[in-house]
Amino acid sequence: MEQNKNPNHIEAVDRALVLLTLLAERGQLSVTEAGRELGVVPSTAHRLLSTLLHRGFAVRGENRLYRAGPRLLPLGTSGAPPLPERVRPHLGSLYGAVDETVHLMVRTGSDVLFLDGIEGARSLRVGLRVGLRLPAHRTSGGKAMLADLEREAVDALHPGGPPAAPGGRTGGTAALHDELAAVRGRGYGTNLDESEPGVTAIGASLGVVDGHHAALAIALPTVRALAVGVEELAARLLRTCEEARRELGGRAARPAAYPAAASSIQ
Repeated sequence: MEQNKNPNHIEAVDRALVLLTLLAERGQLSVTEAGRELGVVPSTAHRLLSTLLHRGFAVRGENRLYRAGPRLLPLGTSGAPPLPERVRPHLGSLYGAVDETVHLMVRTGSDVLFLDGIEGARSLRVGLRVGLRLPAHRTSGGKAMLADLEREAVDALHPGGPPAAPGGRTGGTAALHDELAAVRGRGYGTNLDESEPGVTAIGASLGVVDGHHAALAIALPTVRALAVGVEELAARLLRTCEEARRELGGRAARPAAYPAAASSIQ
């Protein structure tokens, strides 16, 4: 990427803006790639990326690759509070009702990005996933958001079929659509040890809020989920999501427009 040659620019700021542009355009960036694009040694690129990470403008995922972080979300919404700030009261209400770890996530293409969360206080609990990206079809909230879309839109997100889940579970396009039909029928998605062994999650869509497809989810140890069942937790989740949609102005996802709306945080 060609950098701005304006002699009045501040070099460190210019480099940081170049990195933000690269993260938005490519979806992910390594330290080596960042150094090459900026024309600096890897240690300098690492310091810049670490600063973006510290401020929430980048997250670091698998293989030490950097991706756009949750603080980039509000940049596209002029004059409005950041999405996590708007949803936080409802996240707190849900936490108070279920006494388990709760998360806010948004869909970014075929993935979800965990934006905010409140960790449960029990000795056996699920830790926060804020900043983590996972395939949508392997998370409860991701399934709920995929279920908002038409079949053609879901297929467009997985042109080669959904990636296989770990542990040798059966999958494929037909199985995904069968599961999404079940999600539509009951109003929420479930994740039974699919993203992490020993973790069960229940997620429901908020629709599109401030241009971003969002969902709330409850996560708890599978041993406790098996003991208490998910129906009561799901009922509380659905009530909270309904209240949040009314207050936040959430609307139904529109498949044709949605991939473009989400591209700014991929």
